[in-house]
Amino acid sequence: MTMKILVPVKRVVDANVRVRIGSAGSVDTAGLKMSLNPFDECAVEQALRLRDAGVASSVTVLTCGLPVCQDVLRTALAMGADNAVLIDMAGASPDSLGIARLLHAFMIAEADAYGLVLCGKQAIDDDIGGVAAMLAGLLGWPQALNASAIEAAANGWLVTCGDDAGTATWRLDGPAVVSADLRLAEPRRVTLPSIVKAKQKPLRMLDATTFDVALDTQIRIVEMAEPAVRQAGIKVADTAALLGAIGSGRLFQNVGA
Repeated sequence: MTMKILVPVKRVVDANVRVRIGSAGSVDTAGLKMSLNPFDECAVEQALRLRDAGVASSVTVLTCGLPVCQDVLRTALAMGADNAVLIDMAGASPDSLGIARLLHAFMIAEADAYGLVLCGKQAIDDDIGGVAAMLAGLLGWPQALNASAIEAAANGWLVTCGDDAGTATWRLDGPAVVSADLRLAEPRRVTLPSIVKAKQKPLRMLDATTFDVALDTQIRIVEMAEPAVRQAGIKVADTAALLGAIGSGRLFQNVGA
């Protein structure tokens, strides 16, 4: 099997850390614990399982960011990834389309036999979830988003995805882009010996400017603020009082009930 799997990953504030809006009107990440995006972690785990099952020959993880992002690549290498690539954006902050263009340019330049791009369905910092679909459009590959299961089929993939009616199984012919839900795979624990071994694995660093891709963002943040403080609830004595409170609050007036 010569097919390779590419897993784009992102460095985000750890999911267990509560972020705050600073005086400058933005999230200050200084001093906060940073980690591999949980959805991307599930994608790495599933890619490793496919490789171990003989479906693919290797798994390459890639991130776009500053050199400090090497830590999440080392985490993925400690999980078992074969190769890691960091594309240094030199301070640029592209949006989802810019990242998709950069990934597309990398794949074209590498000319590797990637048969699957498996990424997290969204990053927990911006929750946009647009890279997978945009990359599939640029590549002209079929896509399956929000995947909870994937298996190799003849010359393609069978992917189970969540949809409005529950779940649906899609058949993707040829190389494909799939985005992972948290249900796709439970990430393995990273042990200390594997962390030590990961330091010896190859990690390539590339300059984003070599790909001649426009990284100017098309998104502008107008305002960022803390969510409103949740108001205290009320206690009711019985069902009649509950119905009265619902009626007086006219809770269903604008929802068609």
